[in-house]
Amino acid sequence: MGKISVRRETARLYYDFMYQGRRCREQTTLLDNKGNRKKLEKHLQQIEAEIQTGTFNYAKHFPNSSYLSTLAELDTEALVAQAAITAPRTPLFAEFVDEWYQENVIQWRQSYRISIRGSVDKYYLPAFGAQGVGDITRADLLKFRSNLAKVPGRSNKEALSNNRINKIMDPLRRIFDEAADRYNFNTPFTRIKPLKVPKSDVQPFSLDEVNLILEKCRSDYRNYYIVRFFTGMRTGEVDGLKWRYVDFNRGLILVRETIVAGEDDYTKNDFSQRDIKMIGPVMEALRRQYRATSNFSEYVFCNREGKPLEHNNVTKRVWYPMLLRLGLEKRRPYQTRHTAATLWLAAGESPEWIARQMGHSTTEMLFKTYSRFVPNLTRNDGSAFEQLLTSTLGAAL
Repeated sequence: MGKISVRRETARLYYDFMYQGRRCREQTTLLDNKGNRKKLEKHLQQIEAEIQTGTFNYAKHFPNSSYLSTLAELDTEALVAQAAITAPRTPLFAEFVDEWYQENVIQWRQSYRISIRGSVDKYYLPAFGAQGVGDITRADLLKFRSNLAKVPGRSNKEALSNNRINKIMDPLRRIFDEAADRYNFNTPFTRIKPLKVPKSDVQPFSLDEVNLILEKCRSDYRNYYIVRFFTGMRTGEVDGLKWRYVDFNRGLILVRETIVAGEDDYTKNDFSQRDIKMIGPVMEALRRQYRATSNFSEYVFCNREGKPLEHNNVTKRVWYPMLLRLGLEKRRPYQTRHTAATLWLAAGESPEWIARQMGHSTTEMLFKTYSRFVPNLTRNDGSAFEQLLTSTLGAAL
């Protein structure tokens, strides 16, 4: 029960009451007399009534009180304590990511398992492993991504590219989406968009450059590059090609597998499972290769031990030195695939047929990737139509 008291030194009245388990004293400027006491006691009754009903606002009754700052601190502590009680308990990130990996690994290709495991061990665990998965904030993720931009790439000279950073961040996003759904908290990935990635440059070789390469390349790799230039096969597909998938009778290469990190694997996607029509030079190159390797290896292109080619080794020891020797611009071996596509377009082949040969589901990717080559290479300038009208209608024009 509160009361009105007086300070002897000043003869001034003050309030003396309990609030939130603490004794509160609020000084007034009123002198101790019967009228002032009656006035303050009536006010005190109102205060205690509001305290009982939970409607008391300390600042409203005592706006200049020094005790307000203390109350604010107490309120903050209470909110934090309440949040700690009501907030969902979440496991350590290290524990959750291991559980997430085990639950999903069964549906991943071997190459993707290796990639995810590498990102978890190299990037995720050092940054977040000891934190509760629900305690990691958006600011933590932005800082993590910023730090990735400072990590040296494969060459140890340049930082990781935006494309590589996005590939590291994407599985992390899915990890937090699953954790947020499972433990009922808001994912910290809110409003974190992928970094912008420059459009990959298509730099196909001209037919003259192809002829030069095939004429001057090492004889033991000539068949290999004929197949690469004239089939549009991806590096893993041609390096992992086995003799059982070469159908000489029907003139087809059956793309059914690829090779990743030295191991046989499923193709990039279902559409990559395709039959490639062999033109004459490809057929002859594979017949020569059959005589060279079929008696000791299941792989069409292999090393002396019968094992499949290791693409990094071939690129560094054969491909790049050859381009340098021939005075050609340095380009990745993958440009052989782009070269096949542009040569097919130049020959006027059906876009639908080209898309099937490339392993695309539709022609959309074909035109999106090679759009700037289509007008020039397929004479998409009206001249072919004019020639058709002239040859068909003749004098009628």
